[in-house]
Parts: sequence; structure tokens; C-alpha cells
Amino acid sequence: MTLSPDGHRRRQPPIADFGFLSDCHCAALVSRDGSIDWWCVPRFDSPSVFGRLLDPEAGFWAIRPMEEFRSERHYVGNSLVLRTVFRTATGGGGHRRARS
Repeated sequence: MTLSPDGHRRRQPPIADFGFLSDCHCAALVSRDGSIDWWCVPRFDSPSVFGRLLDPEAGFWAIRPMEEFRSERHYVGNSLVLRTVFRTATGGGGHRRARS
């Protein structure tokens, strides 16, 4: 069973909540909680490296605060640069950029 940082079972987010990252050769889907749940590399038709999008027990990679947080994100300009800001009760928002 896949658990969230607070120990509860993770519910699969709706597909509309995923950000799309791509370099025109491969693609990744990133959830609002900072988890890459789907990534196929080196090409779109390659097997996925992370597949939690289809199975909660499948692999993923995540970077996010350890405590409760809210996230805000948007694509920068007319690009596939996804800017994500995490806000916590103790400190505002560390951020990361995922580039494609």
C-alpha cells in the first residue's frame, strides 16, 4: 500500500492534476504533491520507469516538504518549464523547477 507522508493511504489524483514535462523525446507526469508518477525514457514509446499513475504500488520519485504543505504551480511563459511552489506552516515556500 502506498502511504502519504502523514501515513495515510494515498489516493490517486485525477489526471487533470498532473503537470506534463517533455523534451520532445520522452515525457513525465508530475502530481501536485511533487511526485513523478509516470516517466518513459528515452522515448515516448519506451517502457515507463515510474508507473504509479497506473498502479499505486508502482515506482515513483518525489521531492517535497516533510511537513503538511500547499502547492502552487504554473508553466513559465510559453514553455514546458513547470514552476512549483510549496508553502508550509513554518516557512513559506521552497521551490523547484522541473525543466524539460
